[in-house]
Amino acid sequence: MGCAAEVIALDEVRASQARQVLRGRLHERFDRWLDELEADVPEADVTLTQLSDTIWSHRQSLTGSIAQTIAEHQHRAEHQRSHLTCAGCERELTAQPAVSRTVGTLIGDLDIERPYFYCRRCRQGRYPLDAALELSAGYFQLDVRQAAADLATELPYERASAMLGRLSGIAMSTERLHTLTNEVAEDLGVLEVAPSRADIDKRVAEVAAGRFRRPVLVLGIDGAFMPLRPDSARGRRPGQARYRARRARWHHEWREAKGFRFYLLDGERIVHIMSWHRVQSKHDLGEALKQVKDAGLIPEDTVRLCVICDGAEWIWKHVQHLFPDAVQVLDYYHCSEYLHRMAKVQYDDPELAREWGEATLTRLYLGKMGQVLGGLRRMKPASDAARKAIDNCWVYLNEHRGRTTYRKLRKGGYPLGSGGMESANKFICHVRLKRSGAWWYEESSNQMLALRCAKYNGTFDHVFTRFQRLKLGM
Repeated sequence: MGCAAEVIALDEVRASQARQVLRGRLHERFDRWLDELEADVPEADVTLTQLSDTIWSHRQSLTGSIAQTIAEHQHRAEHQRSHLTCAGCERELTAQPAVSRTVGTLIGDLDIERPYFYCRRCRQGRYPLDAALELSAGYFQLDVRQAAADLATELPYERASAMLGRLSGIAMSTERLHTLTNEVAEDLGVLEVAPSRADIDKRVAEVAAGRFRRPVLVLGIDGAFMPLRPDSARGRRPGQARYRARRARWHHEWREAKGFRFYLLDGERIVHIMSWHRVQSKHDLGEALKQVKDAGLIPEDTVRLCVICDGAEWIWKHVQHLFPDAVQVLDYYHCSEYLHRMAKVQYDDPELAREWGEATLTRLYLGKMGQVLGGLRRMKPASDAARKAIDNCWVYLNEHRGRTTYRKLRKGGYPLGSGGMESANKFICHVRLKRSGAWWYEESSNQMLALRCAKYNGTFDHVFTRFQRLKLGM
C-alpha cells in the first residue's frame, strides 16, 4: 500500500510541475501581448470605443498564441517524436527535419512545427502531430469552415464574406467561401442531415407530456420552384476593362425543388422534426422518404401520423405505399382554390360562382361528399368548357373523397391546411436561393439546400463532424 501511495504522489507532483511549466509559458505569451497592446493604446483621453477597437484588433494574436502554447504542451511527445512505425510496411522510420505549418482558426493563427516521416518503400509521408490535432487540409480549419458555412447558408456569399471579416477578423474571398461551403455539402443525403431517432423521440415525448392522446405527426410534401442556370453557363467572361458587358448566351429555367417535412402539432405551435428539399424527380423524393422509413426514424407507434398534400397523384402513390395507415388529408385551401376555379367557368356572375364554391366547401366540411358529387352530376353545363370543368371536378373530388372529411379531421386534432409545409418551402428554399438576380447551378443549389435542411433539422454540427472524419479518414 505504501508503494502505491508513493507512486500516486509522484504522479501528482509531476502533473503539478507540468501545470506550472504551462502556466509560466502562458504568462510569457500574455506579457508579450500586453507589450504589443500598450504600444497601440492612446496615452490620454482614450474613449471606450477606441479601447474596444484596439483590443479587438489584437485579440487573435493573444488567443492564437495561447492555443498554440497549450497545443505544444499537450502534444510535446509528438513534437519530440524521433521514430515512427510505417502503417503500410511496418518499417521503423526516422524523423526528418521539422516542417512548419500555419493554420487559421477562429481564435487566431497557429504556427505549428511538426516532425515529418517518409517511407521510401511505400512512398508515403506522415505528420503524426497533424493527426493528433485533427488538422484539416489547407489553411482554414474546421471551426472557420463551420462559421463560414453558417453565414453562407443565410446570406449571399458577398455579404457572408464581409460579415465573417467583421465578426471574426478573418479575410475570406467569396470564391473561397463558396468552395468551402460546397465541399462540406458534397454527397450529403437525407440520412446525413436527418436527426437521430433518439432526438426525434425526445421531441415527441416533450409534446406528448400531459396529453391523453398521442400527438399528431404531420408529413407535408410539396415543391418550390428554384431559379437555375445550365452547366454550359460555367466559365469566365472577358474582363470588363476591355470589353463591354454582354447579355448572357445561356437561358435560365425554373425547376421544382421537391421536398417533405415532418413536424409535430403542439396546440397552435409547430415543432419541427425533419426537412429534406432537393431539385429532384418524383422517384428520387419517394426514395428519400423510403430511406427515412427504413432507417426507423419515424415513431409511428407513439404518434398519430397524418399526411397532408395537394391533389398530385404521384404524391399519394408514395404515401399509400410507404405509410398506408396514415390519416390522409387533401389540403383544404388547395381544394377551395380548385372549386372556385371550376365555379368561375360555370357561372358568369362572380357572386354566384363564389356562393356555389362556399356552399360546396361547407358540404365537404360536413362530410356530405355524396351530395356534392350528385350535385355535380345534375349540374347543367353553361358551355363546353364548363362541361369539361365539371367532369374534371367530379373526378377530382371522387379520387379524394376519403381525404375531405374536414370537420371530423379537425375534431381529431389534424390539420386542414399545408401551411407548415409552405413555411418550410419559404425558410429553407425561398429565403436563401430565391433572391433577386440569383441563378444557381443544380448541383450547388442542392448542396445549399442540404446544408439549410441540416441547420433547421438541428444536425448542422453533425454534418461538420462527418466532414472532418471523412477528411481524416476516420
